[in-house]
Amino acid sequence: MDLDALRTELRQLEHKARALQPHQLDRERMLADVGAFAEHCLRATQTGAVYQPPPPDLAEHEAFHIGAAPTPLSEVLNDVERSIIGSGLDTSSSRFFGFIPGGPLYTAALGDYLAAITNRYAGNRFSGPGATRCERALVRWFADAVGYPAAAEGDLTSGGSIANLSAIVTAREAAGLKARDYEKAAVYLTPLTHHCVTKALRIVGMAEAPLRRVALDADYRMDPEALSEAIAADRAAGLNPWLVVGSGGTTDLGTVDPLAAMADIAAREDLWFHVDAAYGGAFALTSTGRERLAGIERSDSLIVDPHKGLFLPYGTGIVLVANGRQLFDAYQDHAPYMQDIHAVVDTDDVAASDLSPELSRHFRGLRMWMALKLHGVDAFRAALDEKLLLAEYFHKRIEALAGFDVGPYPQLSIASFRYVPKTGDANAFNRRLIDALREDGTIFVTSTMIKDYFVLRFAVLGYHSHVDEVDQAIEVITATVDKLLQE
Repeated sequence: MDLDALRTELRQLEHKARALQPHQLDRERMLADVGAFAEHCLRATQTGAVYQPPPPDLAEHEAFHIGAAPTPLSEVLNDVERSIIGSGLDTSSSRFFGFIPGGPLYTAALGDYLAAITNRYAGNRFSGPGATRCERALVRWFADAVGYPAAAEGDLTSGGSIANLSAIVTAREAAGLKARDYEKAAVYLTPLTHHCVTKALRIVGMAEAPLRRVALDADYRMDPEALSEAIAADRAAGLNPWLVVGSGGTTDLGTVDPLAAMADIAAREDLWFHVDAAYGGAFALTSTGRERLAGIERSDSLIVDPHKGLFLPYGTGIVLVANGRQLFDAYQDHAPYMQDIHAVVDTDDVAASDLSPELSRHFRGLRMWMALKLHGVDAFRAALDEKLLLAEYFHKRIEALAGFDVGPYPQLSIASFRYVPKTGDANAFNRRLIDALREDGTIFVTSTMIKDYFVLRFAVLGYHSHVDEVDQAIEVITATVDKLLQE
């Protein structure tokens, strides 16, 4: 093909490809239509069912066919409503009390929109000096909030699972562990430690590391005496105690391990002390939360999920390492194609790509920064204090009702309970109760097993869940119990 023919072909392809570049008026119309649809969704979530089962033919919906020709925006939005968000859990509902609720703050979603439109890269200062500085400032802000030292470093991750993985890799590298050492590198957890911790150990190739499920005390927290005994027994057996993991709010019950006592033991025994505070870490912004998380500031590493306690959209985690150099040493690397960056930017300037397994990454810091800037930290503190009190309020109201048993007094914002009928299997009754609540759809709660008991969890952490929603939940629960008793 000669140059003229090549140029003609390029012009023809350009004409077709320019469909990817809508004009300003088209962009404004699209944004208006999407904005109107978003408002429709926000209104619907106020009254709609929290859970909707998927239609049996969902996999066959035309929405999931990707064709060669374009589809009008109106049809695409209809597909979103009918096929993509029309079933499953509405986690944005104020009546969602299952798992660990969180966002999404509207203002954070605006930050995501701007991050996607501008497409700034926050991985290094050459590509996005402002974006990089924004994320470093957010990491520093939260490090200060939990009482970490000035030398601390961290990274914004996709969530707690990757944040825990990052911390465990750092702990492994800091200890100088090699494959030959893994079968003796003992790890100390509890039965309530989140499963992503053991999953992370498998991912990093340490599946053979001895796992010790340390006994819980009467409040479902790690027993420090049992921890000391387990470490001593392992040393006597020739093992190398390496890592102890505390929970800053367990998923099952919201309990906080005795972090200060665990820090004492870790320091004395020379173990890496990691705290999984994915759920509870944000409560460090409040005076009550700081008291209940006392000792977290002495950990070697910790993680938190701002998409939980700061009400951000899914995909926002933080990992912090008290000695930031250890995080840097675990992840920093070079490549020849990056040489232009290092020729312009000071190589001592640490950025996310030096502190993370990620190179390509979304500018997830903008959603967090925008929400904090627009609302101010005091609004978040008030919301978090409210959630602590709402869990206590729910616990006390349920405790006062005949036939209900409650779990431990809430340490954070999870209350547990079950109904004990006068006759029959209590576990079976509560399984029927959770199924009936899900089928009703007015509220959504989840369950767990504590010892041999099937219990329901009431987790209140949505920024828009207030006392009226909690009262409504109690009414629905008691009415459903009455209905089941009459069957």
